[in-house]
Order: sequence, then C-alpha cells, then structure tokens
Amino acid sequence: MRSDNVKKGSERAPNRSLFYALGYTPEELERPLIGVVSAYSEIVPGHMHLDKLAQAVKTGVEMAGGTPILIPAIGVCDGIAMGHVGMKYSLASRELICDSVETMLMAHQLDGLVLVPNCDKIVPGMVMAAVRLDVPAVMCSGGPMLSGTYGGESVSLSKMFEAVGAYKAGLISDAQLEDCTENCCPSCGSCSGMYTANSMNCLCEAIGLALPGNGTIPAPYSKRLQLGKRSGMAIMEMVRRGITARQIVTPRSIRNALTCDMALGCSTNTVLHLLAIAYEAGVPLDLKLFNEVSAATPNLCHLAPAGPTHMSDLYAAGGIAAVQSELAKAGLLDLDVMTVTGKTLGENIQGAVNRNPQVIRPVDHPFSPTGGLQILWGNLAPDGCVVKRSAVAEEMLRHTGPARVFDGEEDAIAAIYAGKIVPGDVVVIRYEGPSGGPGMREMLNPTSALAGMGLDKTVALITDGRFSGASRGASIGHVSPEAAAGGPICLVREGDAITIDIPAASITLEVSEEELSRRRAAWTAPEPKVKTGWLSRYARMVSSADLGAVMR
Repeated sequence: MRSDNVKKGSERAPNRSLFYALGYTPEELERPLIGVVSAYSEIVPGHMHLDKLAQAVKTGVEMAGGTPILIPAIGVCDGIAMGHVGMKYSLASRELICDSVETMLMAHQLDGLVLVPNCDKIVPGMVMAAVRLDVPAVMCSGGPMLSGTYGGESVSLSKMFEAVGAYKAGLISDAQLEDCTENCCPSCGSCSGMYTANSMNCLCEAIGLALPGNGTIPAPYSKRLQLGKRSGMAIMEMVRRGITARQIVTPRSIRNALTCDMALGCSTNTVLHLLAIAYEAGVPLDLKLFNEVSAATPNLCHLAPAGPTHMSDLYAAGGIAAVQSELAKAGLLDLDVMTVTGKTLGENIQGAVNRNPQVIRPVDHPFSPTGGLQILWGNLAPDGCVVKRSAVAEEMLRHTGPARVFDGEEDAIAAIYAGKIVPGDVVVIRYEGPSGGPGMREMLNPTSALAGMGLDKTVALITDGRFSGASRGASIGHVSPEAAAGGPICLVREGDAITIDIPAASITLEVSEEELSRRRAAWTAPEPKVKTGWLSRYARMVSSADLGAVMR
C-alpha cells in the first residue's frame, strides 16, 4: 500500500508517532488510509451539509475495512461571488483545489480518495486531481437543492437573477422581488437547475467516477447519506482491485460524458472543465469533438434555465441512468467502460426506466435532434466559442445586429439597467477572459437582466468571459483568443455588424480584413487588471479558454 511509506518499519516510527498523536490505533494503521476530502463550509449553500455526508462516507470506509481521514477543501459560492470582484476568484480556484488535493495525498501517502464537493469549480478541481494522481478515487457530491416557489410556479436561482431585471424594468414590485428572494432557494444543495454544479455532478456519474444517483439525488434526502456510505465502501473495493481514476477516465468514457452533456443540456462551463479533466488525464480532446458529438446526440432534457423542470424532477424521472438508458437504445454510448462500481456502464444501467417522458424525452422524440451545446467559429472567434443552444429561442438561432461594446461587465450591466440596450443589439463584453479578467468571470447578471426585461429573444451577448449555467438566451462565451491576448474581439467597435448562425456553427464580425488590420496596428495590450496576489500569477500562467483555461 502507498501508505506503508508513512507507517511501516523502524524508519517510519516518527511518522507513526504522529498518527498516534492523532488518536489512531495500530489496528487502524494496518488498514488502507483513505482521504475523505470534504469542501464543507458555512458560506456555500451547496456545501453546508457536507459535514454529514462526509461522516456517512467515513462510516462506509470503516464498514469496508479502511481507515478514513477527513481533509478540508476550499470552495467559492458562485452566486455570492457574482457581479463583483469575487467572481475573478471562482474559476481560478479550480486550480488551487486540484493542487491542494494533490498536496494532501502525496504529502501523507494516502491509498485512495473519496471526494466530497458539490458546487461549480470544486467538483472539476477534485476530478482533475484524481486523474492527475491516477489513484483510486470516488466522487460523492452533495446533491441538488430542492426547487423553490414564486408566483405559484416552481423556480430556481435563475428566476431570482431574472427578477432583478424585471424589477429594474418596472415589471414587478418591491414585494414581488422580496418574495422571490426569500423563496427561490429553499434548502441546502447545489442550485436546482441544470447549472454548472449539477451539470458536473451528473457528468461525474456519466463518466464513471461516481456511483449511480450522484447527479440527481436531492441534497436533503436520506438517500444522499446512503450514497455516501456506499461511496465509502466502493473506494475500498477499488483499492483492493487496484482500479484507478485513469482506468475510468479514458477517451471512451469522456465521449460518453460528452454524449450525456448534450442530451441533458448542461452548462457551457462543462466545456472548460471536460477539457481540463482530459488534459490532466492525458487524453487528447479538442472543441471539434464537442460539435461532432452534439450533431449525433438528441437533446432529451430541458431543465431550468432552458425549461420549467428542475433536478428533483430529473431524479423522480429516473435520473442519469434513465437518460443513459434512452441514449443506449440509439447505440450512442459505449456500455463496456469501467466505472467506480467495479461494473461496466451497461451493467450499471440495466433495468433503468424513464418514469417521466415529459422530463426525459424518449430518444425517438427529443426536444431537438442535436445536442444542448454548440461550438462556433469565425473571424470573431478563430479558436472557437460556445453557446448553450438548448436555451436559445428559435428566433435567435440566427441573428445579425450592431455591436454594443463594453470593456468589462460593470459597464455593460449599467447600460442594460439604464435601458440603453434595445432589440436587435449584440452586446459585446470583453477583457474578461482567463488572463485579461483575470479569472473569466461569469456574466449571469447581464444575461439575467436581459431575460428579466424580456430582451432574451431579441438581444445577443458575446464575451471572452463565461456564462453561468443559469444563463439563457443567445449567450455566447469563451471567445478565443481573448481580447487581452489580442484576439479579434479586441478589434470590435461600436456599431459593427455581427452575424451569429448557431446551426451553421459560425460567428462573423462583418468588417473587412483590411479594416481589421488597420485596427490591429493601432491596438495596444492593456495593463494587467490585477498586479498582486495569486491572481496575478494565475493571469500570467493560464491558458486560453479553448484549451480549458488550465495552468501552463
């Protein structure tokens, strides 16, 4: 066992003495040492219950003959960090989390990991560490929040952000805004739509790193604690059989995850995170594969913000296994891949049933014949950009309009709230990329304001930053190269015509190459926005979004 390096032999007597100082017994040190990495905190609603889930995992490890060791991890709440300088730290924290998990496992020579995250960057950060280290690892996430109620409807956090836009437009009262504020997020768990956190928790299950149910069992349900215990037992079987993360995360399983991504209509952030996970796993992956898989995969789910259903509805309909079962009927999944259950994907989903064809459309009657995400290319984004196609109104799939240019989110949101954006406009928010931001902030405030004001079907938004999974409309992000790196988005001027053709996977700045060359000759790189602290190091070392915004 790896842990013998810190507990066996006379040379390791000093190491053992420190384990004894922690209260461990010789009998416990004879067992495999399993790190239970918990992101529990009192600042993230999705993490406020992870202490109980981590305890359930520890119980499962002990039941199966291991010694669990609790280890902490940080986590940013994207909703609380949204709309101010805090959002610069969100994506960047993914790399800190990955590095810290690596640090704790290697420094203490643990035999395996059960990773207990729930929200946006924490989930992929931990997965990246598991595949980088190539150790036995099981993901056991905290689960989705229950949906709230507002105006007699089932709602989630995206409705809250849109309510702000409606309020600014005079469409709802102070009392209605407060009603939504108090009731849209009613429980612990990751916000209840198919936003980034739930997207990644579902994809952990789809890729084989988490037990069935990980993506959809609601956070308050006791079945989530049962899942924790089973995850603790599963890691011990992986340790005994020598099953490691890279045996599970392979080109075949990544394609399975992409297929589920397209069927579910997941967050655009999954593009960044799957690229980063593949990078750490040593698996070649580029943006072309996303469109290849999207073209072959029907979109089966329209969860919030794309539709009125929420994660608890997906759970009741049969969860990810039911989605996979539908996809398998069309031969769209590789059913022979290994998973953390010790069984193949095909064995895992045997007997899965779609209990609600309104929530999970049958594969022969999808919402659309193509997947939820689309990569676009063109002279505005030579290295690509991404849109959540399933959340775009039909009339905005093709659009040409004048650019309204803003060198940062704050100026754009001020213009939107002031009523300066009109139907037909194409809002361009730049210098918000991985390096230029730094941190590639999410633009949920601008997109939600547009939706709340009723402009989501007439106005497009393009950025080298990101969008929350809660964004809907023609919200096109991850424009690469970014403005700070001299990408063409830095050359756009107020009033330039921009053409978006999502079905054709294209985005075009309608300006001649001669004019763009003149503009480029006059362009100078901006001063870094952050010059101190670890964000300044991140800005210098981070790659482009089309490469997953990984650290070079």
